[in-house]
This record gives sequence, structure tokens and C-alpha cells, in this order.
Amino acid sequence: QVQLVESGGGLVQAGGSLTLSCVATGSIRSITARNWYRQAPGKQLQLIAALANGGNTMYDDSVKGRFTISGDNAKNTLYLQMTSLKPEDTAVYYCNFGGTYSIGRNDWLSFDERGQGTQVTVPS
Repeated sequence: QVQLVESGGGLVQAGGSLTLSCVATGSIRSITARNWYRQAPGKQLQLIAALANGGNTMYDDSVKGRFTISGDNAKNTLYLQMTSLKPEDTAVYYCNFGGTYSIGRNDWLSFDERGQGTQVTVPS
């Protein structure tokens, strides 16, 4: 199985910065998806950033130019650097990894896991 552990959330004043981290552990064989989502109070889960295996990135318009997604493949770690934070960025942030993990000799299963979530609060 694969588990994700997030860290880095907190309370920050408007205009400030935070960096979220997410570590994936387990018998990971390959990773094919690395994303960050967020869910604001009363709103649906929203995909805000994605990192492709080739290094290309995708951002939702609401965070483009302010947030940066990056990863450390050797450590199975994903980051989200957030700058110029606004009150509307207040949400629970979730990392997401997808890929395959080994279950024995020459055998594997797919996984698509989400972290436990970390709260980011930007007071107005």
C-alpha cells in the first residue's frame, strides 16, 4: 500500500507565503500523477496544480503566477510553494499521487491516493 503524509499548513497573513510538502511511502514502483487539490468551506474539491513526469506543470487560473508545484522524484515528495496568499486561498489542501506499487515478485497494483489534508488559513 501507499500512504501520503502532508505538512506545512498553517495561518498566514495576506500577502505571506507557505510551502506545503507531501511524502509518499510504500513499495512504489512508478508514479504517473502528482497533483495538489484544495477544498474551501462550502465548495467542491478543486484541482489547482499538476506536475507531469516530464516536468511540465498546470495551474488553475486562481493560483497561476503565485503558486509553484515541484517534486523530488528520489524522495517521492511533492511540494507546493504558495506566495502572495489571499483570504480566498483559505482551504484544506490535499496532495494526490497516482501510480503503481509492488505486491510481490513481478506483480504490481495501481494506486491513486490522497493525503490527509492540511489547513491553510489566510485571514481577511
